[in-house]
Amino acid sequence: MNKVNKLLLALNENTTLTLDNWTIERQFVTGMRKWIANILPFELLKRSLKESIESLDTLSQDGIFYDKFPDNILTPDYGDNWGVIANYIEINNRAIAEMTGNNCRNGLLSTIKLLPAIPPSAKSWANCIILSQIFPNIYGDGYNKSTTEENSIYGIKLNSGYSQNIINFDIAKKISPFEQFQAFNDLAHFHGLKTGFRTVISADQIKVVQPDGSDITFDWNNSEHFNLFLNSHIELINTGFEAIFIDSAKHIGGYDMGNYTGVGALPSYEQMQYIIHEIRSRSGKTHLSFVGEKSSGDFARYENLGLSTGTGFIDPNDFHTVRDKAIDHKYSRNYSPGVEVSNDNDSGGRSYEERLHRIHNSLFAYEYPSDKLASFMQMEDLFPLRYDTSTHHLMMSNPSYSADGTKESHWENLFTKEDGREYNKKVAELFVHALNL
Repeated sequence: MNKVNKLLLALNENTTLTLDNWTIERQFVTGMRKWIANILPFELLKRSLKESIESLDTLSQDGIFYDKFPDNILTPDYGDNWGVIANYIEINNRAIAEMTGNNCRNGLLSTIKLLPAIPPSAKSWANCIILSQIFPNIYGDGYNKSTTEENSIYGIKLNSGYSQNIINFDIAKKISPFEQFQAFNDLAHFHGLKTGFRTVISADQIKVVQPDGSDITFDWNNSEHFNLFLNSHIELINTGFEAIFIDSAKHIGGYDMGNYTGVGALPSYEQMQYIIHEIRSRSGKTHLSFVGEKSSGDFARYENLGLSTGTGFIDPNDFHTVRDKAIDHKYSRNYSPGVEVSNDNDSGGRSYEERLHRIHNSLFAYEYPSDKLASFMQMEDLFPLRYDTSTHHLMMSNPSYSADGTKESHWENLFTKEDGREYNKKVAELFVHALNL
């Protein structure tokens, strides 16, 4: 049985799918590519998981509606070096999880519900979803806290499975966490998306859980810790993820440490080379994309490390600067720098007009579509957050914005209202023009 059907049965749903008229009324179409826009995230998040799967089925990229979810789902194929020109869209799956009382659960299911509103990949390049959280966070995993209490997504635990914020452990006996990730990846691939996840490499931001003792701080020079990190990431790649966003990657091997803002030691250059090589080799996947947080002009350093692209090197507001860099790197098929619409450190306050301008430059600033540079967006660049929070605040804390203790109220109040709907429509109009290039 495929994992999507297994997930439906675990949630006490049947596996027969029905065409979703709600989706048809809200779909944007360009060629064979379809997605929902001119919406508020709440409208998607409050739907049942089966309705979300029926929505994805209705938006099928091959134009066929399937009464049963297909068994064999292939990832969109853009060759081994797809990551060099992809658009990466990070979704904070913890922030959109089910906040009920002080509990935080089922962020992966919420992300599935949001998938119909993510533009699928284009003719010439892929769109790739990056999940913010996979592993348990060190403090308060499975719970929300006040807006002023730290509950950082940048501090993780290894050797302790996956986050209570993300996985549905109520159904884990029917469908394992590994299989839940497989179901997510199949659904994303079915919608024409690549998938990946964020990881951290700063030693003091990683704890190793010991079954018979207290958690201990990760040590890159401890072979057991090193192999635990490596094997944990290979396991995730084996569920269908194809990209890893590496926090603080610019500083690997002690590079530019004067601007390092992480906590603790980083892997040596040779250690990270080995990790990236071994993830590719042991997973048997030659097409994986490794994305580094921050880049500099020393492109050979990142290419030789095994990265595909990096963030934060190019001015995203200047169309001609982006276009000139795209032309400069048109033959760089192993590594090229990318364009940021926004990043995980975004503290808010950027106008809708500037966000739209940056998205425009990311999607259109090149000579030919095959020359495009990679770009980096956050959930807020598609679905604006409420005005008193920001991407970075939601990475550092995990508040519920529910007015009555229900998950529906949190979803409704996490994002802006009608101005956010209009902005979402304008983003869709940009992608309509880009996806057939």
